[in-house]
Amino acid sequence: MHVTGYGYPWDVGPEFADRVRDLGVDEVAVAVSYHSTRAATPWSKQGASVTARHAALYRPIRDGWGELRPAPADWVDSADSAGDAIRALAAAGIPAAAWLVLTHNSLLGTKFPEFAVQNCFGETYPWALCPAQEEVRAFAARLTAESLTELDVRSVVLEACGQLGAIHQHQHEKTDAVWSPAAARLLSVCCCAACAAGWAEHDVLPEAARALLREEVRRLIAEGDLTATEDRLPDELRAALLSTRQRATDQLRQDVLKAIGGDRRVVLHGAIDPWVTGALPGLTPQAAHDVDAVVLPCWVPGAATVATVAAAAGSIPATADVGAYVTAAGPEVPDIAGYVRELGRAGATELHLYHLGLAGPARWPDLRRAVEQAHGRPT
Repeated sequence: MHVTGYGYPWDVGPEFADRVRDLGVDEVAVAVSYHSTRAATPWSKQGASVTARHAALYRPIRDGWGELRPAPADWVDSADSAGDAIRALAAAGIPAAAWLVLTHNSLLGTKFPEFAVQNCFGETYPWALCPAQEEVRAFAARLTAESLTELDVRSVVLEACGQLGAIHQHQHEKTDAVWSPAAARLLSVCCCAACAAGWAEHDVLPEAARALLREEVRRLIAEGDLTATEDRLPDELRAALLSTRQRATDQLRQDVLKAIGGDRRVVLHGAIDPWVTGALPGLTPQAAHDVDAVVLPCWVPGAATVATVAAAAGSIPATADVGAYVTAAGPEVPDIAGYVRELGRAGATELHLYHLGLAGPARWPDLRRAVEQAHGRPT
């Protein structure tokens, strides 16, 4: 299995290259455009964490943007910290990928709510820029082009290349275990003007659709079944909603791919369930045909995740590799090597390992076991 390890620009310090080379990953994906975060820095000798207050582009921000313009990162020392990190890896002989987060931007969604996802109650999700908006697609394409300008990377990793929705760690999140999967799915349907115009092309009246969504969400919440996965929307409405979202997602991806060009390998974060929103949004029928690899969320070990990887391996075209996104920075996986082995048997040909900066000395042995298993050298 090909192994890609993920890192932030500030992770790539003096000892990083030696540590990563010893670990044996095949490639390091460096965050070039990223959302707000507070990131632990267990390897740092200067501090314990970095607080990225808002989404930022870790490259020089030039003139020529429209209303949607990325913000610089004043919590790092360089205006080109991602470029500096990637050049440092290249000098050390370590291949690098550019890791881009596209539609997840709370700063812009708050400043320009007209470009953000809006639910059926008229509530705006400021963390989620809506791909149905032409301005959002143009921003994502420009962000991609600017991220890659004069940057020597062999791969581009696309995160949030689609729509985010209701389920999101927003500030101090107080929505956990409140909505069933069915209710969360309906609350993640974007009802902005651009999406409503797409419904109208399917002969769906926007106000009537919003009313049906509100009614069904209220019914699901009132019934109190937090395990509910099915809703009672009319089939034709459900099809129109999904078709509109998928068309916008395809348009977004195609615009971004044009900005990338044809010389780099494109890796797309996604999910098999077409209704999924978030950093790894639901794949459209066309998505896997347009990219070189699809990376699936494999955060939670177990038979269900392994079955999802197997289903993906059996359904996506042979031209696209299947990647398994595994974390060694959250709750400990009891047998991470065994888990990686199961994912490989299920059809995963790539291991995407999170995260080379967040996983400190206590978790580094887990990273090592995962890489050795992926490379066929189990210990």
